[in-house]
Amino acid sequence: MLKDKDVTATIAVKDIGRAQKFYQDVVGLTPLPAEEPGVMPFKTGSSSILIYESDFAGTNRATAATWMLDDDLDDTVKTLKSKGVKFEHYDMPGVTRQGDVHLTGQSKAAWFKDPDGNIIALVGR
Repeated sequence: MLKDKDVTATIAVKDIGRAQKFYQDVVGLTPLPAEEPGVMPFKTGSSSILIYESDFAGTNRATAATWMLDDDLDDTVKTLKSKGVKFEHYDMPGVTRQGDVHLTGQSKAAWFKDPDGNIIALVGR
């Protein structure tokens, strides 16, 4: 039923204008035409994310969206940091950290928050 269908991450935000500026200018996503007020889709790779205004924005304490970056993680972290993004640091069993990048086995990850506190993950190798 759903296994052959695309999926879109949806991220609740308090201020669509502020969030649009962050996801477009800082994260570098391409906006798509909005079909209704308070909603803004963005193209990312061969998929998309959708930000939308909600009173519940920023209440999720878990990861809202994850980008799989393969070997581009370190460069992406540096670029986002140069644009003012502050990365989160988490203490987890079996995980070490080099700067803002968490290492576990052959995987690497970094997390940051959008202006509403939504947690965004970047994962690479």
